[in-house]
Amino acid sequence: MFIIFWIYRPVVILEIGVAVLVAVFLLVYLATRYNPPKDPLFYVFAEFSFTCVIDLTSALEYDGYTSGFMEFYQKTGEPYLGTPYAIMMCYWDGIVHFILYLMLIHRMSNRQQYRTLGLFWAGSLCANMIVFVPGIVVGKNDSEINPAFWLNMPFLLVPIWGAVSLFSRPRDMPLVGASKAEREQKKALIWRPLDLLFVVYLVAAMGFTIFRGLAVLDCPLEILNRYVTEYEPYLKDPVGFPKVMMLLLLFHALPMLGSFAYGLCTPGCTWMLDWTVYFAGAILQCQWSHIGASLHPRTAEMYRIPITTLAPVLLLNLLYAVGPVLLALRCKREPDYFLSIINCLIGTTVFQWVPVNLVIT
Repeated sequence: MFIIFWIYRPVVILEIGVAVLVAVFLLVYLATRYNPPKDPLFYVFAEFSFTCVIDLTSALEYDGYTSGFMEFYQKTGEPYLGTPYAIMMCYWDGIVHFILYLMLIHRMSNRQQYRTLGLFWAGSLCANMIVFVPGIVVGKNDSEINPAFWLNMPFLLVPIWGAVSLFSRPRDMPLVGASKAEREQKKALIWRPLDLLFVVYLVAAMGFTIFRGLAVLDCPLEILNRYVTEYEPYLKDPVGFPKVMMLLLLFHALPMLGSFAYGLCTPGCTWMLDWTVYFAGAILQCQWSHIGASLHPRTAEMYRIPITTLAPVLLLNLLYAVGPVLLALRCKREPDYFLSIINCLIGTTVFQWVPVNLVIT
């Protein structure tokens, strides 16, 4: 009886969590000691893939598909994992992030390029935790914060370090023919219909971002109050996560959307090739959790999307989620417009198109 009582103490839950994370790291380290990976991110992906299983188990248990696995942790560890947003976040982590970790580890083991995939992961996990951690503190679940809350800190800080590390590495892309790139960069936006469509989309997305940001800030405009009441009442859920997410989008996603519109109008913006991928991962994760939570049966009925406006709200949110992914694919598949030019004089002028951080020797 004493042992059971001791295990259920909140501080002990934190200690057990730290011990498990350290034990998993040691197992991975010992398993690879004779052929150690060159990139320390390998250990991160292996460690985090283990926690993905825990997150998926937690989500399944809260939704009633399993029972008895996470009950003690849900009560004395992190009770806020039972909120609809956290449940959808755990599904994303347990499925999408787990698949990403397996793909990244596979590509690392086979010495294949993985920088682009890593940037997508970094954007997704950074957005995940930047919304989740502050949302716990400022929402109605602040009274449920136990010592196990600090187990989230590695998952907040490590992907930030991983993103910085990945951004500083050479890009995964081949050289591009000079003539094709030169033709592309001379075209005005009006003669690039796909890019023109993306610019229109980005401007519309900026407007939608500002609109929802003002809505969660209690702007007294009638149109905002009507939108929250009739279309997305989840924005006013006191749980805290939707408000934190809309503020994150307002102050961080909004400038990036504007930067992408500029990059589509100005040739040679090589940063577009990286930041669009990172941003796509972040927006996709945010929108998955936001849409899922606003429809989840655990959300109070007064905060769910009304049936009468379900179609337009889902359409708006899906467009907001998918657009950045399509933009990232466009930039990676047709990078000519975004590359820099190096003039190499060898008897005559030769144009060679390379990524800006690729050194030619």
